[in-house]
Amino acid sequence: MDKTRIKPNKSELKFLKLAYTRFYDLYEIITHDDFFETDKEIRFFYINNIVSVYSELLSYEPIQYIIELIKHKRPPMETEISSELLKFIRNILVHFPLFSCWDDVWINSDIVQWAKKDGFINKFLSKYAGHNEIKYRMWIPSKKKMIYVDINFPKEYKNNKIYLKDIVNEKQGVIFLCGLMKNILDTQLEK
Repeated sequence: MDKTRIKPNKSELKFLKLAYTRFYDLYEIITHDDFFETDKEIRFFYINNIVSVYSELLSYEPIQYIIELIKHKRPPMETEISSELLKFIRNILVHFPLFSCWDDVWINSDIVQWAKKDGFINKFLSKYAGHNEIKYRMWIPSKKKMIYVDINFPKEYKNNKIYLKDIVNEKQGVIFLCGLMKNILDTQLEK
């Protein structure tokens, strides 16, 4: 049985229709040519929304199978980028709703561990602090262009402020993450 093609039950179907519609509406807004000319707080609202919708869709079992397939079939760092970096950013946005725009978002070891010592953000930063920069490219079919993304890991992870903007630039990062999310969600659509 192909676990990536499991048919949703009635309640899953209702949720999936709503969530996919919202995701693609947000995707169209965010990938519109003038999105990054809008107010930084409005942009951040949409970014938070699309990440939240995607995060909820990750509960759908066939999407988890797709992510597992990617882990086994794609180069290792590509897999880490598509799953771990996205989860890292999602967790920052969800667990630290303390900021009003991308460039203001920062964390450090004390903040990250204020309630939980072994959470995903802490594990991610402990694992990747000091790691070399990763350069990534992604084809965006709707725009018929290639985007290039530089992912910079912090040199160290202690009580130093680590800004999200220093890990990945807002425009590059958001377009890249939206592309990754869309690629995964598109696997569940009938052609």
